[in-house]
Amino acid sequence: LGGPDPLDYVSMYRNLGNPALNVPEHWHYVSFGLSDLYGDNRVHEFTGTDGPSGFGFELTFRLKRETGESAPPTWPAELMQGLARYVFQSENTFCSGDHVSWHSPLDNSESRIQHMLLTEDPQMQPVQTPFGVVTFLQIVGVCTEELHAAQQWNGQGILELLRTVPVAGGPWLITDMRRGETIFEIDPHLQQERVDKGIETDGSNLSGVSAKCAWDDLSRPPEDDEDSRSICIGTQPRRLSGKDTEQIRQTLRRGLEINSKPVLPPINAQRQNGLNHDRAPSRKDSLESESSAAIIPHELIRTRQLESVHLKFNQESGALIPLCLRGRLLHGRHFTYKSITGDTAITFVSTGVEGAFATEEHPYAAHGPWLQILLTEEFVERMLEDLEDLNSPEEFKLPKEYSWPEKKLKVSILPDAVFDNPLH
Repeated sequence: LGGPDPLDYVSMYRNLGNPALNVPEHWHYVSFGLSDLYGDNRVHEFTGTDGPSGFGFELTFRLKRETGESAPPTWPAELMQGLARYVFQSENTFCSGDHVSWHSPLDNSESRIQHMLLTEDPQMQPVQTPFGVVTFLQIVGVCTEELHAAQQWNGQGILELLRTVPVAGGPWLITDMRRGETIFEIDPHLQQERVDKGIETDGSNLSGVSAKCAWDDLSRPPEDDEDSRSICIGTQPRRLSGKDTEQIRQTLRRGLEINSKPVLPPINAQRQNGLNHDRAPSRKDSLESESSAAIIPHELIRTRQLESVHLKFNQESGALIPLCLRGRLLHGRHFTYKSITGDTAITFVSTGVEGAFATEEHPYAAHGPWLQILLTEEFVERMLEDLEDLNSPEEFKLPKEYSWPEKKLKVSILPDAVFDNPLH
């Protein structure tokens, strides 16, 4: 309402826990403002009582109470404001199982708890308000190794492991900023017996990320401006139409269901999930969805087949390429990078995905700034070998380039500054 912070309030409670369930005393934080508090269209568009209220959720956080603490620390409120600022600015919503890579101790201390997973709050059920439905997503602080395991496998799997280790969260997933060991150091069997087996069996259910990325069409000269929606690196990205943007958003949001015949998801106009995971499996999930009125007719979008492409990622995004290839494409799925600085999107698809506009005959295809790349299993295996050093980021020197001339594909890992300043 005109102030510098997106959240109107953050309530803080002293929660006595539940000794019978081995739940310690803790501070419980609840945000107000991601949902619609007023119903008068000042902050959120009022869409009726049946749909989501505002963004449809509020954030919660449970912080272990230290001995002698008489008042709750206030830094979790700042953390919530930071996450809410991202949601308001990007219109990307969060879902249970999502992860947020923060790369800094959540309380600005020396703690190993530097990232977050999100899950349903164990005490607070969804509520029906006069302005729509609100669910409560709890922030769970995790170590870097736990975040990586969630990316390689899935967030819900790691959350379940955290629940089984009392000092790492326990049944209510209470964050202890003084925790000095990861769950894999506390119980070494968890990595091999649960996570590694899960990755091998299930692959990754991370279907897309918001990222620093861009792509160039190398098959035509840059001065060719015939297509009004072409990508020109070195200039501001051209704007996608609203419908095209929603198509990308919905593809990201729904992810790929685990079916015997994987297909790209339906296209609806809904807010998108910035960090995306596969949703519950369904029998039918394709471009022919039940909400067909919201689908953009494919024939109205010009598909361009490209001969040669150059993909550009920052280091954090590039480090996820092996996950994309091994955890997604080798399991017959897809993976999308959606640019956080513009409309650009890059979707990798395997030959098992139906509904894609990239084909084996034309593996590189674009709808405006949305590029799809189809990779065969054989080429994926080769790329994984060539990209092996992406798994050791500490030995990295930027910029780094990988090239497959016979496939007419080039991948560059570039400093963040290239993406932060398009004219750099």
